[in-house]
Amino acid sequence: MRILLAGVGNVLRGDDGFGIEVLNRLQQTLVVEGVEFFESGIAGISLVQKLMDGFDALIIIDALDRGGAPGQVFVLEPDAESLKTPPTTHEATDLHQADPEVVLRMATALKVLPPRAWIVGSQAVDCDELGAPLTEAVARAVPLAVERIRRIVLTLQEEPVCEPVR
Repeated sequence: MRILLAGVGNVLRGDDGFGIEVLNRLQQTLVVEGVEFFESGIAGISLVQKLMDGFDALIIIDALDRGGAPGQVFVLEPDAESLKTPPTTHEATDLHQADPEVVLRMATALKVLPPRAWIVGSQAVDCDELGAPLTEAVARAVPLAVERIRRIVLTLQEEPVCEPVR
């Protein structure tokens, strides 16, 4: 089982650094065979390129705006059917686009999206102040996100591997 953990965001923009902070913590605490850690920063195209290496599962870690309480952690499983809508021309050509949905739709269009994918994120408070650290609410969400991702990874590792029928 090959699992890609992808931290998305900009550590120079407050809560936008959430995905990178969680990824750094996971690298220090999660030692599981088959797990790769990838920091895509804000360039979504680099994540799509990494997916071309072939993975069984993907977990994108990012700051989100879902209208929740500051620091609320979300674990989302994208709807495979909705990802079949190709990205718009603008989305597909913006090399700095890191929006998880656009990345997932682009990966789907290129047939490199793993069969299992999640987005784990925290409701951001402030992603605009240059040089700011994570806000207190989002910083408190980091260990919770780490634990949720750890549980997903360990559950994936326990799933039986299906051998092709001969």
